[in-house]
This record gives sequence, C-alpha cells and structure tokens, in this order.
Amino acid sequence: MVDYHAANNQSLYSAGGQQTYMEQENDWDRDLLLDPAWEKQQRKTFTAWCNSHLRKAGTQIENIEEDFRDGLKLMLLLEVISGERLPKPERGKMRVHKINNVNKALDFIASKGVKLVSIGAEEILDGNAKMTLGMIWTIILRFAIQDISVEETSAKEGLLLWCQRKTAPYKNVNVQNFHISWKDGLAFNALIHRHRPELIDYDKLRKDDPVTNLNNAFEVAERYLDIPKMLDAEDIVGTLRPDEKAIMTYVSCFYHAFSGAQKAETAANRICKVLAVNQENEHLMEDYEKLASDLLEWIRRTIPWLENRAPEKTMTEMQQKLEDFRDYRRVHKPPKVQEKCQLEINFNTLQTKLRLSNRPAFMPSEGRMVSDINGAWHKLEGAEKGYEEWLLNEIRRLERLDHLAEKFRQKAAIHESWTDGKEAMLTQKDYETASLSEIKALLKKHEAFESDLAAHQDRVEQIAAIAQELNELDYYDSPSVNARCQKICEQWDALGSLTQNRRESLERTEKQLESIDELYLEYAKRAAPFNNWMEGVLQNYLWIGLITAHDQFKSTLPEANKEREAIQAIQAEVQKIAQYNGIKLAGNNPYTTITPQSIDKKWEKVRSQLVPQRDQALQEELARQQSNDHPRRQFANQANMIGPWIQNKMAEIGRISIEMNGTLEDQLTHLRQYEQSIIEYKPNIDQQEGNHQLIQEALIFDNKYTAYTMEHLRVGWEQLLTTIARTINEIENQILTRDAKGISQEQLHEYRTSFNHFDKVRNSFPCLTLCEMDLNKGDAEFARIMGIVDPNNSGAVTFQAFIDFMSRETTDTDTADQVIASFKILAGDKNYITAEELRRELPPDQAEYCIARMAPYTGPDAVPGALDYMSFSTALYGESDL
Repeated sequence: MVDYHAANNQSLYSAGGQQTYMEQENDWDRDLLLDPAWEKQQRKTFTAWCNSHLRKAGTQIENIEEDFRDGLKLMLLLEVISGERLPKPERGKMRVHKINNVNKALDFIASKGVKLVSIGAEEILDGNAKMTLGMIWTIILRFAIQDISVEETSAKEGLLLWCQRKTAPYKNVNVQNFHISWKDGLAFNALIHRHRPELIDYDKLRKDDPVTNLNNAFEVAERYLDIPKMLDAEDIVGTLRPDEKAIMTYVSCFYHAFSGAQKAETAANRICKVLAVNQENEHLMEDYEKLASDLLEWIRRTIPWLENRAPEKTMTEMQQKLEDFRDYRRVHKPPKVQEKCQLEINFNTLQTKLRLSNRPAFMPSEGRMVSDINGAWHKLEGAEKGYEEWLLNEIRRLERLDHLAEKFRQKAAIHESWTDGKEAMLTQKDYETASLSEIKALLKKHEAFESDLAAHQDRVEQIAAIAQELNELDYYDSPSVNARCQKICEQWDALGSLTQNRRESLERTEKQLESIDELYLEYAKRAAPFNNWMEGVLQNYLWIGLITAHDQFKSTLPEANKEREAIQAIQAEVQKIAQYNGIKLAGNNPYTTITPQSIDKKWEKVRSQLVPQRDQALQEELARQQSNDHPRRQFANQANMIGPWIQNKMAEIGRISIEMNGTLEDQLTHLRQYEQSIIEYKPNIDQQEGNHQLIQEALIFDNKYTAYTMEHLRVGWEQLLTTIARTINEIENQILTRDAKGISQEQLHEYRTSFNHFDKVRNSFPCLTLCEMDLNKGDAEFARIMGIVDPNNSGAVTFQAFIDFMSRETTDTDTADQVIASFKILAGDKNYITAEELRRELPPDQAEYCIARMAPYTGPDAVPGALDYMSFSTALYGESDL
C-alpha cells in the first residue's frame, strides 16, 4: 500500500496528520471485510476515472488489475495526467520487461513527492487487486485532489469545503463527508445546478427518490459536462455507507469541470470589493458636499447680518441688538464651529480612504474646498469682530446723545423762559411821554438789559454748539432739535436788532436827560452779572465734572459772597439815603428787576442745596466707579487663569502628537481622555462669559488687570477644540493606514522618528528626506513622487501623506488592469460584457451600479446591449472619464 505525503509533509487524507502505510493497509483490509460492495464501487469508479484520461490517448482499460500488469497503459496514464514524458517503455513480453515498465511508473510517482511503501512491481504484475486499487487511489490523490485549495484548506478538506460552499443555498443538502451526505443524490444535482442552472430543474427533485436523483445527476454530467459515469445509483443507495474514495474521486471531477466558474467567482469578488469601496467613497463625497454647502450657506446668510451697520434710534433698541449678538455667539455659532471641524475631519478621512484604495484624490465642487470654507469662516469672524465693536461704539454714542439732548432741552427751556416778553418790552414807546428822570431811568435800564443780553450770548452759543454736536452724532430727533435751535437763533437776532433800535431812540432824548439815580444804576450793573453768574451756576451745576472741578468751584464761593454783600450794601445805602432825606421810593429799582430778595434766595439755593447735592452725587459716582472695579478684577482673575491653561494644553497636544509613546491605540485612548478633560473645562468658559456680560452691562470698556479679552479666550478655546479633534483624526487615519497596508508598529515608529527629525528643522517634510526612496533617479521620478505626497503644491508634506507614500511603495493594491482582467473573466474573454452576465455574477446592487455607469461598447465585435467594462475600470482609478 501507500504512505503518501506532499512535499511539504501535508497529508492528503487529513488537515492535521499523516497516514502511514500500515494504517492505509488496515483501512483497505477493513473496507473489504466490512462491505465487499466498496471494492466493487472502487473498481468501477477508478476504472472510469482512468478511462476518462486514457481516451485522450485513444485507448482504455477493461479490467483494472489485468490491464496495468505490463506497465504500458500505466505509464501512458501517468503521461496523460501529468503532461510529462516518462522513460521509453520496454516492448518485450517477458516478465522482466513488464517489471521494468511498472518500476518506471512507480519511480515517476515517487518523484512527485509520494512515498510508496510495500508496493512493488511484482504485486502489480501478479494482478493483486488490493495493491492495484491502492496505487490508483494514490495517483488520484496526487494528481486530482492534492492541488485543490479553498480558503486556506487543501486536498480533501479543501474539496469538502468547496462542496459545502456551493451547496449551502440548497434545501435538504448538508454535505458533511464523502459518503452518506451523497446518498440521496441531491448534493450532486445541487453542484450542477449551482454552476449550470439551465441543466437541472432542482425544485422538482424529491429527497425520498434517491435513485432518480442520482441517475439524473450522472446522466446530465455525462451528457453536458463530459464527466463519465463512475458510480451506479443502485450501489450507492443499496450500501449502508458508500465508499468515500469513490465518491471523492467522482466529486473531484466536478471540481475540475467547474474550475473556470471558480475563477469567475473570484473575479466577481474582486469587482464587488472594488465597487463597494467606490460606492462608500461616493457616499462620503456626497455627505461632504452637502455639509459644505449647508455651512457656506449659513455663513453667506450670517455675514450680511453682521455687516449691517444701520444704527437704531434708542438705547433700548441697541441693547436688543447686543442681546441678539450674544445669542448668536452662545447658541448659533458653537454648533457651526463643530460642523466646520467635523467637515475637515471627514475630508481628511475621505482622502485617506481614497489613497488607501489607490483612487484619485477627492476634489470638491468649485467654491467648496476646505480652503474656501476657511476663507469664508475668516471673513465671518472679521465681520463678527467688527460688528461687536460697532455695537459697543453705538451704545456709547447713544448714551452721549441722551445726555446731550437732555442738556439741550434744559438750556433751551431756560433761554426761552428768559426771552419771554423781551420783544414786547423792546418795542414799547414809553419813552415818548416820560419825564427826563424817567428817560434817564429808561436809558439806564436799557443799558442793563444790553448787559444782560450780552451775558446770554454765551448761552445761545452753547445751545447752538450742542445742536451741532447732536447733528454730527446723527441724533435720531435732530430735525426737532434743529427747528428749536433755529427758532432760538432767529429770536436772538431779532432781539439784537430791537435792542439796537431802542437804544437809538433813547439816545435821541438823552441830551434832555440830566441824571439818574447813580446808586440804583450801580446796583443794577453789579446785580445783573452776579445774577447771571448764579443762573449759570443753577443751569450748569449738574455738569460740573470731577471732584477736583467741584472743589475748585467751591473755592470761588467766598469771593462771590463778598460780591453779594457789596451788592446788598448798595441797596442798604439806597434805603439809608431815602430814609435820611425822607424820600419815598416809588417802587422797585427802575434799572433792573433783580431784587435783593431774589439774589439772597438764589445764593441760599446754591450754598445750601446745590453744593451739598453735588457733593453727594460725586460721592455716589465715586462709589459706583469703585464697585465697577470688582467685576474688572473678577474677570481678570478668571482670564489670567484660562488663557495660560489653553496655551499649556495646546503645547501638550503638540508634544503628545510628536512623542508617540505606546501603540497608536494607546495614543488614541490617551488623546480621547485628554479631549474629555478639555471638554470638562467648558464650565469655566461659560462662567467667564457670564463675567463678560456683567462688565458689558455695566458699560465697562477697559480692564487694566489683564491683557486677555473675551475674544482672545473664545478664539483660543475654539482652536484648542479643533486641534485636539484634528490630532485624534490624524491618529485614526494612521490606524486605518496601518491596518490597510499591513504596516507594523516598528515601521510606523521608524516613519514617525524620521519625519519628526526633519520636521523639527524645517517644520515640514522636505524633499531631501525622500532620499531613502532613491530620488536620484531623475527629475521625472522626483516630480512623480512629489505629485503623490504634495498634490496641491503647498510646499509641505504631512505625516499622513508620508506614510501613504512609504506604504504604497512596499505594498500591492488593486489596479485598473487587475479590475479589467477580472471583468474579462466574467465576460468569457470578450472585450465587452452584458447586463445579463453582470446580474448573474455580481450581487444585485453592485450589478445595477455597474450597468448604470458603464458606457455602451462600440467596438467592431459589439452586440446589442454590450457594455464597455474597460473604460469603466480605468475611470474608477481616475485614468479616464466615464
């Protein structure tokens, strides 16, 4: 018998062991002792198998142990199945000649790695049936079964796994061995139907009719597949356990007959894999385009809103605009920041997948590049910063406008009250019937009025200056202010003209006037400026500025009191003279309406009311300014803690991405934990936003305790979140590259070390670091490599692009030529393929994907419905257009 080992010591009988000669001999003895029908099945099967090959040489055998005795047909059989020439046989009839021929055949078998034990030429020459069947079984194993390989299993196990895979979809078929699993004949019919469904109506077969099933399979195989009938249905059904070797021999014929279909299946699997990758990439591209479009549309809608500088009329309306802007910063913008970050991550992941699958880089639609989005985002942030500054300036402007408008109304009201009746006074003709003394009195009174009028000139100029400032600051109620100011100015001009006319009238009679009461006149002259000074104090006192100015004003009060006492002394002197001379005063001072009582009353109001009130107001303002110092310090303390914290975190992220401590998974876990710790810091940012709002509501616009503004902290926080997300995405892409390209941890560490060495010097990967890839091949090769690692001509090479290039140079990936070769197998070596062939060989969704995208084939051998798979395959890899 035979101890048959492959050259690599892998047994053909089992996946894990070797069968010795004695074990096989015992198997053969046990086969014959337990059921003689097995020997009958083997004789028939082995004879048919040998004849299926001998007929190619124009001969056959009738009796397996008799016809191989002289060794001639045995040598011929080995030449046919091996395709090799054996030594020339001896044609003599003597025993020695026949023994020599059999030995040549046995030597040839041994030369193929088969160890023959206890099988000699004498046993074959003597017609030993058991030895002859064992020799033929060894030949079948070596030349028909050994080379079968399915999913890392070979020989018997590979053939069994092939049968299981092919018959898995069929009901009532469960192939577990090469004996009883085939008794009902359904497994043979399933194998045929799987590869040639048009030959068998499988649904009409019945499990309870095994003879019919077996005969149907044997007849169809012999007629259409050129597989000779090697078994009898009655022998298989009538045997408790059909012979395993006979079944295995017959089934191996089906395997070899359908080997072409197996190649087609392999080709279909390759195409399915390529198409699946392409479909996934297309979905990622569509998702990127939609997300980019939505983000750009939001930016496009938001920028005009931020660029709108139409001022509001009131402080309440501007405060509402500021509140809307705060809602935008807190509610609307943060999700868009996340979307922008996710968009960049998706873009990088897509480019990595395209590089790993040997596809051309993804180029978004015009205007939707990552750089375009970054540019739009930069414009948005510029508009945002300008909008906030404009809001604060507008609030300051409106606050000043409110103060100026109130000041204008008060000054205008006082002036209008003063001018009331003045025109009637200046137009009366009382001097025509007055006596000389009365004329003198009228003239002096008019001089006093002119002095009063001159004193009011400054007030009118102040009113006009305030109105001009309101116009320059674009006060919303400027028309009414201008109308009132115009009326005051016109009235003032009219008073000037009337005053001049009255003076001329009085001077015409002045020659007739001799004297007037100088004492009254002196009183009037001194009382009028003093009274105007007090009225000015009453009008402007609330606008006296800081404590220093107020103190300076109070220092002038003693001198003013001396002037008041001097004026009152004049009035007292009048009373004294009148009393001394017995003169009855006719009434009030004819030269002025200012009485000593009114002067004392105004003086008392200034001294006892206005000065204490201003003291209290200034102390309250001082307290308010001191209270504003608390929110300044509170904001500064928090800002001085958050700012350095963000800077330290940014530096630590850069250090983590360079050091590469541990595996990529360890780094990814560390970075995600680090990201979580950063997210947990968010309440500090929110708290600082609250501090910032308190400062703005208090209208505090400077802070000497810190150099950090809320804008600095916001930008730093957003950059920190984006940086940690980008770093995590880079590690994820490195893991994806490593797993797809089979890069070891040591190789990846070596790549990073080399990259960091040059990056430390130049901050980017320079061209000279590609010297390990032999860039000295010339300018063309250098341009090719730079086109791969730097497709955008940015002048810098990222670590991810470096890994992709290094791994691409050392690993094999699918190419357009491989996909074309696969389609050619499915098409039966034709230059085109049909929709029917695609639907038969590919899953439905991928078959329809190809049909929808393949262009019609227009070659000279085209048929109706022919599709061009060559242009389709090259388009998948960016080498042509669909």
